[in-house]
Amino acid sequence: MSNGQRFSELRDFRELAGSFGSVATEYDRGRPGYPAELFDELERLWGHGLRGARVLDVGAGTGIGTRLLAARGADVVAVEPSAEMAARLRAVSPGLPLVRGGGDDLPFHDGSADLVTYAQAFHWTRPERSVPEAVRVLRPGGALATWWNMFDESVPWVRARDVRLSEALSGRYHGYGRVDELTAPFAAAGLRVSRVRLDWQREIPVEQAVDNLTSRSFFAALAPERREPLIAVERAALLAEFPDGRVVEPYVVDLTVATTPE
Repeated sequence: MSNGQRFSELRDFRELAGSFGSVATEYDRGRPGYPAELFDELERLWGHGLRGARVLDVGAGTGIGTRLLAARGADVVAVEPSAEMAARLRAVSPGLPLVRGGGDDLPFHDGSADLVTYAQAFHWTRPERSVPEAVRVLRPGGALATWWNMFDESVPWVRARDVRLSEALSGRYHGYGRVDELTAPFAAAGLRVSRVRLDWQREIPVEQAVDNLTSRSFFAALAPERREPLIAVERAALLAEFPDGRVVEPYVVDLTVATTPE
């Protein structure tokens, strides 16, 4: 890969990563939460309960995952680099502790956390930096947990939408890639790695599904004059698929838990 290609990829990465601030409201309204089974599995794979655990939820966004961790009894701190996303988190969850920062340079002391979590966010880090940072702040027997909600592409309407968006966005449309590749550095860092996938779905109004789509980085980074016609096409496709206005979104949530030695 040439230096020019590397610069272009880094520029695109930064542009996409920085795009969420402009859609913080849509993100909070539209993005899905996570099933209770996810946190059951997290506790099982880690071998510890969340209640009372000191948790750093990195890339917390508007606090969707953070609130669920807190509801399980975790002593959780949201860690979020985007000013706009952090402001939305403060507005909707003023009681949650929040620290501005990112996974590549965690603003916490060594050995200060039991668990570091990334809900829908680890792919925005540089693993060569974020994994050692997680290990640094974890106590012995602590864990790094990452998870992603991914649309179930075995469902025909989801697959058809992926094809449309891939063609319309000329390669800027993306999923999360292969999770085993994203999390490969965990084992290389000497962590014990476990992984599980869970199927679930939610039923929501069409406009909430549109907010979910609008909040994706590949849409958020577009100029409004290009974004709005694409959103209109996808709204019409959803209404054609779900004429009663209630969208059933199918997901696979992919969880990886990497545990440090005791």
